Amino acid sequence: MSIFGAINTAATGLTANRVRLDVIADNMANVTTTRTTEGGPFRRGRVIMRPNAEGPFWRSPFLPSQLDNGIGSGVRVVEIQRDTQTENPLRWDPTHPDAIRTGPRAGYVEMPNVDMVTEMVDMISATRAYEANAAIIEGSKSMFQRALNIGQR
Repeated sequence: MSIFGAINTAATGLTANRVRLDVIADNMANVTTTRTTEGGPFRRGRVIMRPNAEGPFWRSPFLPSQLDNGIGSGVRVVEIQRDTQTENPLRWDPTHPDAIRTGPRAGYVEMPNVDMVTEMVDMISATRAYEANAAIIEGSKSMFQRALNIGQR
């Protein structure tokens, strides 16, 4: 791994977890949105991440390709999926403008499939992951500084 490999890896984690926090904030902001531009109630979003296997930015130009084992390439956000599998909860409110008018579910309103407890747990997890990556960058920076100070004594 190159000298900046730990910083590059942690930087991808910072970026991915920042996107994750943005999606969680979007979910929490739309917990009562019953009408979207796509039609129907808001659907919970979730971030899909994969290992960052390729990319010239993350590879050291000084390391021969046969010695690069790919460790420390980080993660990347592949997509932000909408949860279409989970049922939307129904709430009785016949006066709501989006209430179902006919059928066995008449008077019910389809609410978003966002659970605030789940979102709070995800937010704590993403925040801790963000803090861990920031600590890795600070630790690497401190090690580099100490290595530079070795020659001064």
